[in-house]
Amino acid sequence: MLFQTPDQTDDERAVIARIDDLRRSLRFQVSGHPARWSGSLRRAMFARAIQGSNTIEGYTVDLADAMALAEGEEPLAAAEETQQAIAGYRDAMTYVLQLSDDPHFTYSDGLIRSLHFMLLKHDMSKGPGLWRPGPVYVRHEPSNQAVYEGPPSAAVPGLMGELVADLGDTDGAPALVRAAMAHLNFVMIHPFRDGNGRMARILQSLVLAREGILAPEFASIEEYLGRRTEEYYAVLADVGARHWQPERSARAWVRFCLTAHFRQARTLARRVAQAERLWTALEDEARRRGLPERTVYALFDAAQRFRVRNAGYMAHADLSEYAGGRDLKRLVEVGLLEPRGEKRGRYYVASPALAAVAARTRQDGRAAELEDPFAPEQQELAL
Repeated sequence: MLFQTPDQTDDERAVIARIDDLRRSLRFQVSGHPARWSGSLRRAMFARAIQGSNTIEGYTVDLADAMALAEGEEPLAAAEETQQAIAGYRDAMTYVLQLSDDPHFTYSDGLIRSLHFMLLKHDMSKGPGLWRPGPVYVRHEPSNQAVYEGPPSAAVPGLMGELVADLGDTDGAPALVRAAMAHLNFVMIHPFRDGNGRMARILQSLVLAREGILAPEFASIEEYLGRRTEEYYAVLADVGARHWQPERSARAWVRFCLTAHFRQARTLARRVAQAERLWTALEDEARRRGLPERTVYALFDAAQRFRVRNAGYMAHADLSEYAGGRDLKRLVEVGLLEPRGEKRGRYYVASPALAAVAARTRQDGRAAELEDPFAPEQQELAL
């Protein structure tokens, strides 16, 4: 027996409808600019998801290094263990993106075990791809106290078989709820020795990606969960109540996930609008300075505080190595980029002049992103 999906209440259905509206609007905004800022924004969102999910597990990395690792480049400050953890997570999530529109896709325990192997292949002592052979405990790091015990290891294959069958059943509950329940049941079964939290979040993202409502990079709530780790653990602890008890209600968890989706969608709406304003401002700046339009790709990334390397710029702007290096040199000469490092380690960052252009396009939307969609006044607005 797994945790059962609760029937949706009227207020939950209203929140799901608002999230669906936000996602449809985002899809329209993003798909309207496939060759402009949307590609850079997708890469940034992928990096944010990688950063958020690994932060929950204690693998802390800044966004610029997360972006570098997501693109297979060398980070500046991330420790070796963190680099390996994030590279594994990147590989698993990249495969999830590949599967998002695969016409031959099916859920299976082999797929889940393969994703886990990608995640932890850098440490064979953790049994990547293998069900755990014994008991497992979740510990509260500050006190080292066990706060949750998973079901017996002998029950894992059967429970994962139930979960796989449940994942294949797309009738009934909305996709957002099915994805939340997949996350909950996986993390409560805790089928592996290690990496269960990250795998649960990867699985939730996979369920959402398969829906095709929004580009997979924009469907994840991992960034939100990474910013609210204590809340995330608290609701899981409340629902789990220290050991495997699938008869308990999952409603608190479902509502937490719906709130996460709503707030993350609001965040994305603000970022999409910001990206369009920034791209337009950079196009104007490039024209004013007599720069090729393609240089906006480099300026856009730098203006978002990412590091720009020649190899990445060439790939994104579809240029030769010579043309890419010439463009970046020109951007330094006109005072929009500043070089760092030497030879193969060289990269570029925004100059104060470029940072000032970016600052003029920003708007503070943080208050709106904290809105509680289940608050009575918000429910009245949704009617």
